[in-house]
Amino acid sequence: MKQNVQDSFRALADPTRRMILMHLSSKDMTIGELTDHFDMTRAAVKKHLNILENGRLISVHSSGRERINRLEPMGLKSVSDWLNYFDRFWDERLNNLKNAIDAEQGKDDV
Repeated sequence: MKQNVQDSFRALADPTRRMILMHLSSKDMTIGELTDHFDMTRAAVKKHLNILENGRLISVHSSGRERINRLEPMGLKSVSDWLNYFDRFWDERLNNLKNAIDAEQGKDDV
């Protein structure tokens, strides 16, 4: 199924969800392990995890009775690809700024 980047941006919009992703970047974790890092209920963490899963930024698999949450790098790649599209605009502007500075410095040297 093709990823909806809108769902990924929605998931990334919340600072708590971004922090959850940071924790999952170091290791896979259960809901209980993640809850230990936040001042909120297990149910609140679960809601955040559902949104991250809908955004395809994490996946969840069962290990016995536990549900293990895992960061999904390919979900982040689609967001990165979307943002990278705009790099060319920054590159062009920074190149224009460099040229303007070089031109100004050339005037000072004369």
